[in-house]
Amino acid sequence: MGKVKIGIVSLGCAKNLTDTELMVGKLVQSGYEITNQENLADILIINTCGFIEKAKQESINTILELSQQKQIGNCKGLIITGCLSQRYKDQLIAEMPEIDGIIGTNEYHLIDQVVEKVLTGEKYEGDYSRDYLFSYNEPNYRLTPQHYAYLKVAEGCDNRCSFCVIPSIRGEYRSYPFDYLISKAEKMGKEGVKEINLIAQDTSRYGLDLYKSLQLPELIKRIAQISDLEWIRILYCYPTRITDELIQTIKNENKVCKYLDIPLQHCNDEILARMNRPINKQEIVNLIKKLREAIPNLVLRTSFIVGFPGETEEQFAELLDFMEKMRFERVGIFTYSQEEDTAAGNMAGQISEAVKQERYRKAMELQKRISFELNKEKLNKEYAVLVEGKLASKKYNYWGRSQDDAPEVDGRIFLKGKNITPGKIVKVKITGFDNYDLLGEMVENESGK
Repeated sequence: MGKVKIGIVSLGCAKNLTDTELMVGKLVQSGYEITNQENLADILIINTCGFIEKAKQESINTILELSQQKQIGNCKGLIITGCLSQRYKDQLIAEMPEIDGIIGTNEYHLIDQVVEKVLTGEKYEGDYSRDYLFSYNEPNYRLTPQHYAYLKVAEGCDNRCSFCVIPSIRGEYRSYPFDYLISKAEKMGKEGVKEINLIAQDTSRYGLDLYKSLQLPELIKRIAQISDLEWIRILYCYPTRITDELIQTIKNENKVCKYLDIPLQHCNDEILARMNRPINKQEIVNLIKKLREAIPNLVLRTSFIVGFPGETEEQFAELLDFMEKMRFERVGIFTYSQEEDTAAGNMAGQISEAVKQERYRKAMELQKRISFELNKEKLNKEYAVLVEGKLASKKYNYWGRSQDDAPEVDGRIFLKGKNITPGKIVKVKITGFDNYDLLGEMVENESGK
């Protein structure tokens, strides 16, 4: 008999993907074979997302879909992990007998033991603590392309936004030590990673628990010394913790992408207060002004929630006006999701789905126009582009991203070029554009690595 085959589906955000990578590493180390063919898998694992209604529904649909492999494929057991299982363990066990094993967000290091139990026909339920940090020697198996990776710098969250369930799912904020993160980043560089993306529920809080002060700037400086790495990108920063030291680090470190992701959620003072966001509109405006003055060509990504309980037409119009004036390069718009066990979920003034969808449409249309106008300004400019893949098209035969674009969530650059190996950084002149993507021609190979 050959190796036991494991199929894994990872849903949700990049932070969830890093958990999946840890599970895959543990399983490979334990002698299991990983397959992407669901019908061949002896065990199927779904790493779920349970953040908002849309994500919960996707997770449930995936569980139901893959459970069919017990009848039509080789599947002998279905294991559920991640945020949905942490949040709704009892309901899932009661309502979905298809599930054979279920663990929370802090037990990924036990996945090989869970598989072993499920293979013998035993049902497994986790203990659901929320204070675990994975240790130095646990294996990791990257699931991103060779040239970029995510480095999770902390677990959990200490922010208490009124709309968010993450602290109750993931626990308190726990930073990983410097040594652990640097060793992981060095390993990534040796494996061919060019771009490292720093992530956490709140990256800007890094170190406050361990070192009693904000240490993200110091972490960035240490990672920047790793010769194999070329780009360092910072995602998911909280606006009240964008310090002058962090701004200067982004400005002065050549390897740091001039790109910052700061989820703002809204601009209206009353809405921000009800969201339990300890910042007001003027402070946000001042922060953005400071950032743009300090760092030329800075690309800002943010996200906004429309249809928060009690949001009036005037407050929504204020948000649109704010977006028009600030002209963020990258924006994610989300409709408010009413979640149980949150302060906002119990607030009066819940808004209908139809109104939320209309506000979503208007905000997206506005940002699409802004993005189009900003892209137009890039015509004839040259950018360093990390080439990600080859295309069948003869006109634009490669695609990649500049430092202005985070993986998976931002636009792409489609380019003409010759003999480029994915993972190389080349110089590209922009020759065309649309709402979100750019077109260009390779000028020269910038990085011979």
